[in-house]
Amino acid sequence: MSEFDLVVLQEDVTNGRLKAGDVGTILTVYNEGKAFEVEFVTLTGEVIAVETLLPRQIRPVRASEVMTVRDTCLQEENDS
Repeated sequence: MSEFDLVVLQEDVTNGRLKAGDVGTILTVYNEGKAFEVEFVTLTGEVIAVETLLPRQIRPVRASEVMTVRDTCLQEENDS
């Protein structure tokens, strides 16, 4: 995986704010792929989170996959 690749989160992180299946963009590759800085944004470009993740926590997107959406505001309301 390289900088600017789209990746899929494999597990929930950030106290549940990010969910498995969320799509992010690799910003930085650390130590030849031992870790990745990944940015997650809303569909309008607002940054939700920037996380440093291990390779086991993300995977490349597949050509056969379709993006879907979830509302992070609704998620936060349900968590309250």
